[in-house]
Amino acid sequence: MRYRHISVAIPILAELDNLPELVKSLKSQTFRDFSIYCCVNNPEGWANSNDTSKQAMYKNNQACLEYLKHSNFNIIDRSSPGKGWQGKQHGVGWARRVTLEVISSHCDDNELIVSLDADTAFGEKYFECLLDTFNLNPECSALAVPYYHPLSGIECNDRAMLRYEIYMRHYLIRLMESGNPFAYTALGSAMAFPLWAYKRVGGITPLQGGEDFYLMQKFAKTGTLMLWCDETVHPQGRPSLRVPFGTGPAIAKGIDSMDSTYPLYPHEAFRAVAETYALFPKLYEEDIDTPMSDFLCQQLKKDNLWQPLRKNFKTRELFVHACQERVDGLRILQYLKTFPLRNAEEELQLLCDNYGISIPMDFSFRHTAIETVNSVRDALFEIETGYRKKSTQ
Repeated sequence: MRYRHISVAIPILAELDNLPELVKSLKSQTFRDFSIYCCVNNPEGWANSNDTSKQAMYKNNQACLEYLKHSNFNIIDRSSPGKGWQGKQHGVGWARRVTLEVISSHCDDNELIVSLDADTAFGEKYFECLLDTFNLNPECSALAVPYYHPLSGIECNDRAMLRYEIYMRHYLIRLMESGNPFAYTALGSAMAFPLWAYKRVGGITPLQGGEDFYLMQKFAKTGTLMLWCDETVHPQGRPSLRVPFGTGPAIAKGIDSMDSTYPLYPHEAFRAVAETYALFPKLYEEDIDTPMSDFLCQQLKKDNLWQPLRKNFKTRELFVHACQERVDGLRILQYLKTFPLRNAEEELQLLCDNYGISIPMDFSFRHTAIETVNSVRDALFEIETGYRKKSTQ
């Protein structure tokens, strides 16, 4: 199998200001054999809404449609009157799903899909790099592309963005330390996968938010999820309430909301997950307690966690894989949330000490100079990059 063509899926909601740079980045690509599919979308009725912000986004979308009319992009209009989303079927999850359905109807299974957002910057060799990466690993199901949010120069936004990104990198590094199969970061602007793999997992679940996480979890369960390529995407770190959680809402709510919404989970919790995973081979032979057993029994409403898996999966390898599917990324996150929290600065200090990262003893996400907080983010980015590269070896 060799991938030769790329289809790019881009949901658009009030992105007029970002379209010129997006088009410029697309036109600059060294690999030229690609097609663009844009879904300009909003709920039906926004044109006449009493909410002025919804009216403004509708008008922005109409301007996006006019701007894109002169491109050679494939435009999916789910914005204009009579074409907007109906009822509960709306949001970025539906935009991604509808776009991918259109691509599926036009392309064969060897198409390489690149998921982007309109506010994301990427280098001129991005598509070329993705194609090369999958052609070197044609059996792989998906790629979680490295990412890095640029600073905006607006201190309150940058402080919240850095706090959120450090939360994500702390989470990923702690899972990567034990080689957990669900150690990935899912960003809709930083995903690529072949169409055959997308079809095999049954497509994307059109949620209001988190649809990217669940799609990547499907890929992790059914195949090999890659974490490294030689390019990095740069999503904007901007405030937004268009989705219920993620970078935009985190920045919109500000630094003061972070500790409760995006905590740095204690390292003991990650160690308990790692110890549980390490016991899966032994569980094939006999029932033993794991650090997560009580939680899993309560969460799954089952007292007998492992015997049914032994009955259905007759080799140790298949059994271990079934255990991993049961204790997946969602279960891990739910388990981490059961632990009492330290303050984020203390937990960050522990991680930095482990990796020899210099950090002021009085470090504060709220008060330490932005340049210092950014240097910590950069150090974690380098550590994460090392783990990502190692995962490909």
